[in-house]
Order: sequence, then structure tokens, then C-alpha cells
Amino acid sequence: MAQAWRCAGLSWTAGGPVLIWDGGRRSALTWGKTVAFGVAEGGARTCVGARGNTCPLAARVSARSTGPRCEECARLDRAHSVAADTLADDPRPYRVYLAWFGAGMTKVGITAERRGSARLLEQGAVCFSWLGTGPLMAARRTEELLRAALRVPDRIPYAAKRAARAALPATGEERAAEIAVLHARALELTGWPESLAPAPFRPVDHVEAFGLSEAPAPVGVVGELAAGGAVSGELVAAAGPDLHLATDRGVLVLDTRLLPGWELVPAGGRRVEVPVRALKERPAAQDGLF
Repeated sequence: MAQAWRCAGLSWTAGGPVLIWDGGRRSALTWGKTVAFGVAEGGARTCVGARGNTCPLAARVSARSTGPRCEECARLDRAHSVAADTLADDPRPYRVYLAWFGAGMTKVGITAERRGSARLLEQGAVCFSWLGTGPLMAARRTEELLRAALRVPDRIPYAAKRAARAALPATGEERAAEIAVLHARALELTGWPESLAPAPFRPVDHVEAFGLSEAPAPVGVVGELAAGGAVSGELVAAAGPDLHLATDRGVLVLDTRLLPGWELVPAGGRRVEVPVRALKERPAAQDGLF
């Protein structure tokens, strides 16, 4: 019987996307590399636990969920978390950013300074610019200021981000135009925390890092994994948690958040033997940011 592996998720490094496996093994992903795996026969997707602890119930998790934890483990994992706004005493500096995902889709967020731009790559931000740096609570107040004064959201549904990538403007200048306007308006606001140092507008474009400029447009999305199924294809692009794979069914998007919790085994070829759904169309762009 082939050795089974458990995936811990996708990470972004300076060299590109990397798959992380339980036990610490890492698989660097480069354009043209074959990504191929099968799902162990007779298995089920089980909770991955939280904070280094296994799930005491070995609870089953929905194959369609992008979250690999049961309700109790998910609650534990988000405890004392910046993302869940349950951590307020981190003394390290944080950055506020503006991220753009497509026409009319800009969000504000914060990330630890030590992480650099990793958070933006993980979210699939097509373009971004830093807005300022300071203590955690000052960064949070700035985020709230932009939400209240400029109606900039701090969350965008991931399906909308994915759909927007299919119709991006051709140039970096066009892709940065919306956050340029928003950045200028944000700096004009009153009420900025004194401890947050504003940053100049310096857009960073991820189209080349994601491989989107040369890759064919995807035709579908892997909807879920299933015991006995397989996914195999050539990597042509990646953005956020998504891998774009050239398969026998065309270019398909594999959301790597579907992998944790399954036992995976080696596979070959370019076959896809799991449920696939059509890629959602890009929703109509809103008339403006404000």
C-alpha cells in the first residue's frame, strides 16, 4: 500500500508557493511542475485539530469546506488571534494595507510587520500598497477609520476574488489606479492614531508572481475531494490558496484549503476524478469605491 501523506496547507515564500505537509516536509511549486495526488480509498476527511493538538473526537469535516476543523477546534484555533480580534497585547509592530482584487474590490487589512507581504500573497491580492505602520491597536483603529469614513470593507468573499482574476486590466498602472485614489483619500482623513506612521503610496503588483499574465483562463473549479478520487495536472499559475492546473478537462482551479484532513497518496497523469463545478462569472463591477 502506498504511503499516505497529510497536507497542512499552502504557504507563500519569496520563491513562490509551497505545499506544507504534516511533519514539516515542504514541496516547492514552480510553473510547469506536475501536481498529482490521489485520495485514499475508503477514507473520510477528519478534523486537523488546533494549536498542535489532535481533535479529541476525530470529527468528520465537510469535503466542501475550506476550513479543515470541527466547530470546537475552530473555536480553539481562533482564540488569542489577531484575525479574530481576540489578541490585543501583541507588542510587535503591525502594518495597515490596502489590497485590490479586481474592479471595485478593494479592502483594508492589517498584518504583522515581520511577515512582510506574505499575508497579501496568501489572500490572492492582485495589487496592494502599505498605508502605515504602528502598534497593533493603532493599526486596528486605522482599519476602523477607513471602514467608517470611506466604507472600505475588511473582507471580500473569496469566490468574488477568484472570479475577478479572469478579467484583470492589462497594465500594472491600471490595476493600481483604484488603490491610488483610496490611499490619497485615506491620508486626508482626520482622526489617524498619532502612533501610526503613514506610508507613501508604493503599489506592489502580484500578477507576475502569480503567473497570471501567461496562464490560460481556468474553465472550472474543483468542488471537493472524495475518497478514491484523484487530481493531476501541470501547474500554470497560483494565487492565494488556488493552484491553476492544466488537466485533461482544461485548466482547473484547485483550492488547496480543501486538502487538509484527507489522507493523500501518489497519482500520475493529468486526470481529474473528483467533482468539478463551473467557474462563477465575474459579478458586475460597482460604479465606484464610495
